[in-house]
Amino acid sequence: MAQKSLRKSQLVEFKNTAAGHEGVLSDLSGSLIIKPCKPSEITFYESTKAHPEFSRFIPEFVGTLSLEDKDPAQAAAELIESLETNGISDPIVVDNAWTPSNGGKIMTDYAIAMGNVAHGYNKPNILDVKLGARLWADDAPPAKRAKLDKVAGETTSKILGFRVAGMRTWQGPHGAGKVGVNEDGYKFYDKDYGRALTTETVIEGFEEYFRVEKGKKPSRNMKKVIRRFIEDLKDLQAILETEESRMYSASLLFVYEGDPDALHAAFVTEAEILETLAARKDDKNNLTDGNSHTHVTPKSPNSGIASRACSVTLDGGDTAIDGGDADTEDDEEHPNLPKIQALKLIDFAHAKWTPGQGPDENMLHGIRNVIASLKALVE
Repeated sequence: MAQKSLRKSQLVEFKNTAAGHEGVLSDLSGSLIIKPCKPSEITFYESTKAHPEFSRFIPEFVGTLSLEDKDPAQAAAELIESLETNGISDPIVVDNAWTPSNGGKIMTDYAIAMGNVAHGYNKPNILDVKLGARLWADDAPPAKRAKLDKVAGETTSKILGFRVAGMRTWQGPHGAGKVGVNEDGYKFYDKDYGRALTTETVIEGFEEYFRVEKGKKPSRNMKKVIRRFIEDLKDLQAILETEESRMYSASLLFVYEGDPDALHAAFVTEAEILETLAARKDDKNNLTDGNSHTHVTPKSPNSGIASRACSVTLDGGDTAIDGGDADTEDDEEHPNLPKIQALKLIDFAHAKWTPGQGPDENMLHGIRNVIASLKALVE
């Protein structure tokens, strides 16, 4: 795994969320986020090392932080010093490092540090889809069960096994100033928007996210993005069908490049990289038998193919890309492709492995219906 070197800096409020998670912080580069959580979520993240296929579909786990009377600047310095020394090949535990803000809904002495899935995009469009018809874990008290069952019954969760929890989409270079659009040109859709969608209108939520005009089909590039999400979802479905787990109130996190020009440029660059790699492989094959032809297909960030090179932040703030000691053959197997889209599972406060209990059909039901919804957009 490539090592990441970050500048020492203060943690700042992280605003790049879709479903209104409060109390989340990030470093100034935006590549690292720190989220308040319960010990159970930390335990689950640590356990995913034994499930490598599943781990492809969760954010990069960096480490944990625990409560102490220290200000965020000192906490950030301690965390980043550990990152600079140890890299991120193994989880890092920084004791006595962080005091969470009182603004978050989660009252906890712990936080988890993870890679920011949306980092590296020009204008990331983000969607949070809450999974499951049942949203409460076995240890939930009766009052909480009743409350969550009521939410599920009043939304698409009960029938479809998922609901739109929130999203943010870039409205274009001239979007700022329009109704509901902030100064950065983003429009936010909160939990109330998702709860108002029905089984008949939930497709409209996906149309909003993928910037599809009502009554029309997605653009060519957007169809490609949606189809990649469908393939990722199918891969995730296949993995979960082989795992025995229960993950209540977990979410699917969708991210794609929301700037149409940047998206088009990313597809062009990706095609050029893959064409170059295919030509190199053809040249090697021709040296051996003269009859081989190679076709290299793009891989999503969840495919297990590394999608980034080693990133080193210089004193002046510039970022240098360093391939290290890897030779050309390794570069061909692990190409550094541009950011187009990514799919991750998040929110594991009520997740655990359950040997002997079979796959999590509560979650799988939702994933299958998300796949069906996306297929309806492109077919």
